[in-house]
Order: sequence, then structure tokens, then C-alpha cells
Amino acid sequence: MATATLAPPVSAPVVAPFPSAAVEADLRSELIEIVKSEAAIRGVALPPTPVAIGSTPFQIDSLVVVSILCIVEPLLGIELPENVVRTGGYRSVDQALAQLLPNIETFWKKRKGGK
Repeated sequence: MATATLAPPVSAPVVAPFPSAAVEADLRSELIEIVKSEAAIRGVALPPTPVAIGSTPFQIDSLVVVSILCIVEPLLGIELPENVVRTGGYRSVDQALAQLLPNIETFWKKRKGGK
């Protein structure tokens, strides 16, 4: 009686999960520094903690946000397009992150083949 040997299954390349926490931490840190710098120039007092600064209403220009995308590009291994940033800017650090993170993750998954 002949026996057949099954070939090992072909596995798809393993794609690491999106590094959401690291991307958020890097962007949050950079956005808070930008807000602190702008507030100092304008003479605006900010709350003492990063969490409080994140929720404080403060206009953040979209061009400034585009300029800081390079902070997370090495972590992601891709260059991010400007269109992950909403035209018109944001009203706070928290609002910027709430919009940016899903857009960056969606673009990353398209480029990396993740799900």
C-alpha cells in the first residue's frame, strides 16, 4: 500500500500588529511639546500635567501635524502621506490623536498587508 506525504502548509508572512501604543505615545509627546511652545509664545497658561494639556482646547495647525509625522515613520517602517492629517487642524491634542491614529493604522495595514 502506498502512503502519501502531505506538503507542509504554505504560511503567509507574519505581519506584526500595529504598534498603536508606541505611535500614540510618540505623537502625544510631540504634540504636547508643540502646544507648550505655542502657548509660551502666546502667553497662554497651560495645565501642569500632560493628560490635562491633552484635553485642553488649543488650536493645532494641520501643517504642524504633517511636519511631525516623521516621528513615527521609523517605528512603522513606512512613509506616511499628508492625507492622514485632517485639513484645518485640530482643537486639542486628544482630538488630533483620536483622528490620526485610525488613519495611520489604516494606511499602515494597507502598506503592510495586515488585517
